[in-house]
Amino acid sequence: SPMAMEVTFPGGERVEARYNGHTIITDQDGPEPAPFDLFLASIATCAGLYVARFCQRRSIPIDKLRVVQRPVLKPGTKTVERIELEIELPDGFPEQYRSAVVRSANLCTVKKHLDNPPVIDVTTTVATPT
Repeated sequence: SPMAMEVTFPGGERVEARYNGHTIITDQDGPEPAPFDLFLASIATCAGLYVARFCQRRSIPIDKLRVVQRPVLKPGTKTVERIELEIELPDGFPEQYRSAVVRSANLCTVKKHLDNPPVIDVTTTVATPT
């Protein structure tokens, strides 16, 4: 089972998550990415990983490969309605793999979880005095 992620609040709008030996820092109003930026980045990087693996397994160089993500907002809101992921293929990319590379991006774990979202179960506990 996955390890627990512990979130702490060092001050201001800064929120830190400790998970699996890493500290992930967010800051709604500061120099660090905001939490929603990490959400968007998780989609783009996960899709990118699947695309890069697809290419590497076929000995297609990935140094010129890029994924560009563009969030599209619902009109009149700040809510994302659609997320466009454009895979910029390297010159000479085999034509017969174009639809397969799109399929590989669509298989990414983050996208699968958005397609079938988990239940988020929020509860409370009271810390024991130390």
